[in-house]
Amino acid sequence: MCHRVFDCLFLWTLIAIICIKSSFALYFHISETERKCFIEEVPDETLVVGNYKCQLFDPNTGGFMPSSPGIGMHVEIRDPEDKIILSKVYSHEGRFSFTSHTPGEHVICLYSNSSRWFSGGQLRVHLDIQVGEHAIDYQNIAQKEKLSELQLRVRQLLDQVEQITKEQNYQRYREERFRQTSESTNSRVLWWSLGQTVILLSMGFWQMRHLKGFFEAKKLV
Repeated sequence: MCHRVFDCLFLWTLIAIICIKSSFALYFHISETERKCFIEEVPDETLVVGNYKCQLFDPNTGGFMPSSPGIGMHVEIRDPEDKIILSKVYSHEGRFSFTSHTPGEHVICLYSNSSRWFSGGQLRVHLDIQVGEHAIDYQNIAQKEKLSELQLRVRQLLDQVEQITKEQNYQRYREERFRQTSESTNSRVLWWSLGQTVILLSMGFWQMRHLKGFFEAKKLV
């Protein structure tokens, strides 16, 4: 009974974590050609979709206005192996997406291009990143595949179960890497301790021989 309760609590906790981390929205300020990067931990074979919108600062009103079409946004994404999987220039408002093929931390960087409209001003960027089933447009799928409301709900539940499985596999992958790192660190500490012991014993042996030779030379022994 206790095991069942624990399993249920773990499952609901995992679902809550997935719901929290699968989508976030924010805005930030950047200057001309300034790079802003975010790290997103993504399981393998997972869809990630980002939507952004740029607003240019208007010194006359002291607020932000819709950005000029002359301003573009460069999006660069690197996988955990530091390989570029996406590098593209978009307009002042757009949408980018990619599918992860390696589990781990993906770095998402955004920076504006130089433009005579920008002229060193400040830019506000609204960014919304969605991961997994949250990135899927179910309304579009329902229209294309002519799914009923029940069929669409079943499809969403299946995608959520698949995402939970991916998250569990990713947690196992992280645990395995942590275990390997811990074992490697322990092994290095052990060899370092043995090396220090050998060095100390060698120095002690050398000092004893040196002192013995000194006393013998002085005819003290």
